[in-house]
Amino acid sequence: MKKIVMAILVMAGISATAQDHNMKGKRGDMKDLTPVQVATLQTKKMTLALDLNESQQAKIKTILTEDATARKAKMEERKANKEDGKKVLTADEKYAKQNERLDHQIARKEQMKSILSTDQYEKWVKMDSRKKMRGKRKDHGDKRAKCSSKQ
Repeated sequence: MKKIVMAILVMAGISATAQDHNMKGKRGDMKDLTPVQVATLQTKKMTLALDLNESQQAKIKTILTEDATARKAKMEERKANKEDGKKVLTADEKYAKQNERLDHQIARKEQMKSILSTDQYEKWVKMDSRKKMRGKRKDHGDKRAKCSSKQ
């Protein structure tokens, strides 16, 4: 009986470690695309979710293209800094980066408010907040896993 239980546990352990634990999801696929391709896909997703008209699509696509280009540039910069072994950011540098990011978010919200109708804007805000909450939940889950492994 003990041998059977032990064999089952060994098999369960082997099958659990053999599975692909790629947690990156859709982002891993997006990193190979150009900023224009990313913006096009995001615009189409927003068109489906918010029922955008042609002029709204064009305006949003230009905004998303700018964002994707800036994101790609920052990603390359982070990659270069990582390879160079750059030091940890100081408190002032962290503050400046976070302040810049929040200013960009405020500006983006104002642009979206001017492009979208009231109903569309409300839907967009809900979509955006859900996306942020999903990211926070993932972070929180990681912290729990780390804490339980220490005990």
